[in-house]
Parts: sequence; structure tokens; C-alpha cells
Amino acid sequence: MTAFTIKDLENLSGIKAHTIRIWEQRYSFLKPQRTDTNIRHYRNEELKILLNIALLNKYGFKISHIDKMTPEVMREKLLSLSHADAQQERVVNDLLHFMVDMDMTAFTKTLDQYIRNSGIDKTINNLVFPFLKRVGILWVTDHVKVAQEHLVSNIIRQKLIMGIENAVSCAPINRTILLFLPEGEHHEIGLLYVHYLLKSSGANVLYAGTDLPAEDLEFLCRIKKPDFAYTHLTSLPARFNLEKYLGILHARVPPTPIVMSGMIAQNYHKKLPAGIIVKRSLEEVLAQLIGA
Repeated sequence: MTAFTIKDLENLSGIKAHTIRIWEQRYSFLKPQRTDTNIRHYRNEELKILLNIALLNKYGFKISHIDKMTPEVMREKLLSLSHADAQQERVVNDLLHFMVDMDMTAFTKTLDQYIRNSGIDKTINNLVFPFLKRVGILWVTDHVKVAQEHLVSNIIRQKLIMGIENAVSCAPINRTILLFLPEGEHHEIGLLYVHYLLKSSGANVLYAGTDLPAEDLEFLCRIKKPDFAYTHLTSLPARFNLEKYLGILHARVPPTPIVMSGMIAQNYHKKLPAGIIVKRSLEEVLAQLIGA
């Protein structure tokens, strides 16, 4: 069982800690545990309840009314929310619940159903990215085990690979893009999604995958001569020196331009070496790589 702090609940639900404390005093739906030093902590069940309450409250239900709902009625009201954003947020909450409970059967079933109804593009944009953003809060606070991260990440990875295999384009374009992650970077979901988008757009994709040494990137660029090399930086080890790595790429990989995205790249504010390009959105990435 995972223990969450009130700050975790604030970050995950969008409800201020002060409001959560008031709700605890006035209503019965939240019953935190206390440590020996009287610090609140919350179980998986409280997290699920608060996410559901926050969603219902956001879309017009009064807290006093929600407090009187049975779990069955609450679920019925959640399912009845007709606004598209509310439906999307409800499913993201469900994925979070399934991850916390490690119910991978339900997690997979939910993704599969959304893919059947909406396609892989909308599933990634509407579900997977918002879900990963929320889960990232738990990773930072060490309230998700590595095993939980691996279970859900590998399911998402499998769905993306299936999408890549089935992607077709009626209008191939004369662009070759090499995709890679540097040594120490293993979070490839963003990279796989760009692979899917590029293949769907008709580009020729060379997928070098994760943990690629700079000398191997140099070798591939020299032999295959791609139009661009692209990497998406999500989470690098503490010892990784991005400034030094960019210098290595500048020295070894020209004339291939390197396009980078991801939070780590976006947070790099020093002057970029020639041939290194940082983009802040997938739309900017695709516009650079294939002129989309």
C-alpha cells in the first residue's frame, strides 16, 4: 500500500491542500491516517476518492451533494459526464487508479478500448501524455515504485509499437530521420510516438533506440547520412552533463543537424552549438523534421 502526503494529493488532483483540510473537517469522504508525529498520510483509496470528487466538483456537482453519494452513485455520475474533457480526465484517473493498484488487465483493457474508439493518435495525446504527466509527479516524490513504472510503461510501449507497425502513408516523402536516445536515457515513449508520427507522414525512419553512445551515433550518421537526427530527453542520470554532451555532438556528428525536445532540452538555457536545434512541442518537431 502506498502512502501519499497531502501535497501529493494537491498536485495530482489540483485541489489546494488548504481546501482538502477543510473538506476533511466538514465531510466524511476523506479519512487520512496519522503518523506518530501527527502528520497526515493517505492510502490508495483516498487518492482514488479525491480524484473522483475533484472531477465531479469541477463539472458542477456540489461537495455537500457528493459527500452523500454511495460509491455506486458516484461512479454513475462520473460515467454520465458528457463534456469531452471530463470524459478524458475520467479515463486518465482510471488509468492512475489501475497503476496504483497494479491492475494491468484493467489498464490494458482501457487503453485498448480507447484505441479502438479513437485511434492511436488521440489515445496518446488525450490519455497517455496527460497520464504520464500526472504519474511524473509520483515518480519525483518516490510514491511510485520502479516496478509500477515499468509495468505501465511497457504496456504503453507495446501499443505504440503496434501503431508503428500498422502505420501507412499514401504519400511518402524524401526525408530520412534517425531517432535515438543518448547513453543513460531509457524513457523511449516520446521517441516511439515521434517514430509513429514520422512513419504515418511518409518519412523513412531509422530507429536506433535507447542508450546510444555518441560514437555509434556518429557512425550511423556517417554511413546512413540522415537529413536529421532526433532525440527526446525525458530523464537523464545525475552524472549526465548536457552541455558537455552537446559539445561532443557538435564535434562528432556534423553535418547532420540534431533536433532535440523534451523537458530537459527545453530547460537548457545556454547557447546551443551550431547544428543543435531545440523544439518545444511535437508540432515544432514535425515542422522541422518533415516540414509538416
